[in-house]
Amino acid sequence: MNAYDGGAGPPREAEAPRGPEAPAEDRHIRDGLSGVRAGAVPDGLSGVLPGAVPDGPPAGAEPRGGVAALSPRYQVVAALALAVVAVAVCVHVGMVFLHVAPSNTVTKKHGKAIDEYVYPEFEQNWKLFAPNPLQQNIAVQVRADVRTADGTARTTGWFDLSAQDGRGIDGNLVPSHTQQNELRRAWDFYVGSHDSDNRSAGPRSTLAETYLRNIVVLRLERGEAAGRGGTIERVQVRSRTTNVPTPSWSTDKVSSKPVYRVLPWWPLAAGDTEGGAR
Repeated sequence: MNAYDGGAGPPREAEAPRGPEAPAEDRHIRDGLSGVRAGAVPDGLSGVLPGAVPDGPPAGAEPRGGVAALSPRYQVVAALALAVVAVAVCVHVGMVFLHVAPSNTVTKKHGKAIDEYVYPEFEQNWKLFAPNPLQQNIAVQVRADVRTADGTARTTGWFDLSAQDGRGIDGNLVPSHTQQNELRRAWDFYVGSHDSDNRSAGPRSTLAETYLRNIVVLRLERGEAAGRGGTIERVQVRSRTTNVPTPSWSTDKVSSKPVYRVLPWWPLAAGDTEGGAR
């Protein structure tokens, strides 16, 4: 027999048996995608389909970095800061160059200004390449005439400033430049500009004396050598030099007796005490 009953119309496909109803989440996804047809782009997928234009910078463009990434206002600030640093570096390099260069027209005319800039912090020397390293220990010591808060005048004992710096350096992985070099360089500066009788031996002798005096006065004030409320009236500096002992295998003999170099007393003006030393 035919699948249909004479002329009742075209045959119909047999309906598939109904299974269990899909969960609500599946129905929601199915209903949301039911409107997708050829050429239609669901929301949220436009940036990943061919021909779509994603948000953001064009493809292949490199993101800006450094100063270019700043706003115009900060670009101006950064440019000014770089200009100031560049000028400072050029001035410093130029001053040091003129200081170490042979005598010329510029140094003859502006030599004093160059020396005031370079000394003593930026002094140039060749001790790194000395064929004979130092074989002596030099300690800088100071004492002072003080007047205490009750009006009593007295002379202090000798303060070993080099020993104080040594204690600050010993065991310190990152000692400061002040602890390592300030006092030592000040003493070298003074000795290099004065003869053995402490008389001026160069045009920088006054500067060297002032520099050393200010350092020792500041150290005494920090240590309250005059006591609370007291004042320092004058100071005296000396050096204590001892030879480094020779190694056991050496046949050289050196004296272990210390040698002292005592400087004259330096009176202090009112501005040189109570934090006025510079």
